Amino acid sequence: MGNISDEKVCELQQKANEIRKSIIESLTEAKSGHTAGSLGLADIFTYLYFYGMKHDPQRPFWEKRDMLVLSNGHTCPGLYAAMAHAGYFGVEELQTLRKLGSRLQGHPHRGTLPGIETTSGPLGSGISQAIGMALAMRIDSGKTTPRFVYCIVGDGELDEGQNWEALMMAAKYRLQNLILIVDRNNIQIDGYTEDVMPLNDLPEKFESFNWHVQEIDGHNFEMIDDSIGQAKSVFDKPSVIIANTIPGKGIEDFERRPEWHGKSPNPKEAEKALKELRTLGGKITCDQLN
Repeated sequence: MGNISDEKVCELQQKANEIRKSIIESLTEAKSGHTAGSLGLADIFTYLYFYGMKHDPQRPFWEKRDMLVLSNGHTCPGLYAAMAHAGYFGVEELQTLRKLGSRLQGHPHRGTLPGIETTSGPLGSGISQAIGMALAMRIDSGKTTPRFVYCIVGDGELDEGQNWEALMMAAKYRLQNLILIVDRNNIQIDGYTEDVMPLNDLPEKFESFNWHVQEIDGHNFEMIDDSIGQAKSVFDKPSVIIANTIPGKGIEDFERRPEWHGKSPNPKEAEKALKELRTLGGKITCDQLN
């Protein structure tokens, strides 16, 4: 279903690496925040803002735009970094993350920063918000609509019961314009998800709720593109993409470690992390593809 070129994949890899640098820099300046999930979702954010999602930074409330709901709002350092690099605001503003009076609060806040569609905070409410948007789009446009609502939800967040009520509703109304992306990184603030509250076979659960289900490597741009293409071609039910991601992706000392769910790097850790990302960036060369 996807038709992404090798050149575009390479460009997205480069951009994701720059976004990860910005995540580290902003979290270090803030001295607080969520590192693991933000780094783990960097490729998803990069794909949506630089290829897959219909949007316009110069017209953040363009009536024909796709919409993004970040249900696991604590990963907003990754969202903010992607938005800044896409042109919604200056990259330098990322240094105000979590500071008093900043537009870049610890969870996204609608009405403060152009391009933020919903206010998040309490986990488990994003799918319900996205359903409302998808239904409104369909009412406005008729039975089908060329616009899509993307909702990113954390796997630990699926412990909340409201999610499963929402999943039933989305299936009942056959919301083909709703694409749910589950960040399956296997950690949450109290440890590994399967220790805290086992989710077991997630694809089977979603299938039993009558969703169209795909499971992918959340760092593989070809797979991300193909899964989005397939989701858009389903017309009788909502779609979920279970994206297996590595929390702390790109930084060896951070990867797969639950303790990095909710803390930021200190200056020494940040220096080492940025060096690692610069080394990785130097290996991503697109010249030979042109």
